[in-house]
Amino acid sequence: MGPVQEETTAVQHSEKASTRGRSPEELLRQTARGDASAFEALTRYFAPLVFGVALRVCEDRSLAEEVAQEAFLDIWRTAARYERDRGSAHAWIVTITHRRAVDQVRSERAHARRELHAKALLPMVDFDQVAEAVDEAGDRERLRTCLGVLSRLQRESIHLAFFDGLTHTQISVKLQVPLGTAKARLREGLGNLKSCMGVGEKAGGRA
Repeated sequence: MGPVQEETTAVQHSEKASTRGRSPEELLRQTARGDASAFEALTRYFAPLVFGVALRVCEDRSLAEEVAQEAFLDIWRTAARYERDRGSAHAWIVTITHRRAVDQVRSERAHARRELHAKALLPMVDFDQVAEAVDEAGDRERLRTCLGVLSRLQRESIHLAFFDGLTHTQISVKLQVPLGTAKARLREGLGNLKSCMGVGEKAGGRA
């Protein structure tokens, strides 16, 4: 037995003793009645197992931690649905965790596919092209007008990225939107800005 397994086993034995003789099934029944202390004991007892199942499915610690939290929330909300005659508390909790983990992995994969699709449809536009067109035309007012027709998220994303120098991650935090949304809005905004400023036409004219 390796050190990690020994530590996990020690934790499980310690937490098992802390349940004061109450079985996991009894803790679930008490949790269903709204007993917060029973739920806390249940959480401590099953935490290593729940995280282990989540990690095996997600293969990412941060995702596994998120799944574990969501799984325990599900357990708290649905404890009354547990039926001892249909299986052990252990099996019921593993099932909930596994379902949560699979949903999370599917969601991440769908998000990745949407990101790839967005990149294919909306390639990143070089903002320097827009700035160059403005400098050549001396049309700062036109730039302000074009920025004004963008959506709020598109406009704010451009300002934060090119005038404030923020990264995609910093923009997502600043605007309180998912990272993928921040990236997509920036790409869309730059594409619309380029079109409004006629950058493509100017480039084509020079060619």
